Amino acid sequence: MWDAAQYLRYGDERSRPFFDLTGRIGATGPAYVVDLGCGPGHLTETLAERWPGASSVRGVDSSPEMIEAARARTGPGPVSYTLADIREWEPEQAPDVMVSNAVLQWVPDHDPLVVRWADQLAPGGWLAFQLPGNFDSPSHVIVKELAASPRWRGLLAGAELNRQGGSPAHYVELLARAGYEVDAWETTYQHILPGENPVLEWTKGTTLRPVLARLDAEQAADFVEEYGKRVGGAYRRYPFGVIFPFRRVFAVVRRA
Repeated sequence: MWDAAQYLRYGDERSRPFFDLTGRIGATGPAYVVDLGCGPGHLTETLAERWPGASSVRGVDSSPEMIEAARARTGPGPVSYTLADIREWEPEQAPDVMVSNAVLQWVPDHDPLVVRWADQLAPGGWLAFQLPGNFDSPSHVIVKELAASPRWRGLLAGAELNRQGGSPAHYVELLARAGYEVDAWETTYQHILPGENPVLEWTKGTTLRPVLARLDAEQAADFVEEYGKRVGGAYRRYPFGVIFPFRRVFAVVRRA
């Protein structure tokens, strides 16, 4: 179960990569825009604002909680939301723009999916995706270590922890070989997070969700307590907050 309010607790920090990504899309007058893995919809709405001439801006997400939150904030206009798995969803027409922000890390072996998305684009269409590349950082390593420990491995066997994505070079090769124009890069953000244990609060909104979904309330509280102690000691606290480095990988693809 995903919690839109917890996810948006660090909304500014989570939104910045989206705008860095979509800022490299050169589309001028797209009619059909798709946000794959739209979450609570706050960023999907900005796509409609950027391209006010679009007749349809569609958000797609597999979480009922996220789609409910997205629909609750949507008024009249071209924006709509569909509850569906992005691996299976098919567009009703060739999209002019497809965006996927911080989603593909949840999809194992997602290379064929990325190529399929590019193949679905209208002529001159754009695909832009971004995914975390920080899975060797303490915030993620500690989750994997705990999940594999004797205390938790029986309960968490098969839990879908998010996975490592490819490098920028990997996506350039993958999509250039398929005949597409590709611009790929990486950025490490240095987020300054306030609060008592802010990395714990950050991961509650994303990384820990599949783990906590497998546990009952008491077990989840125990896991969060154990994880919180370890992750709280892994990041140095300064008078101004905790510095949370976060590497992300970006790719923008154009169909000629």
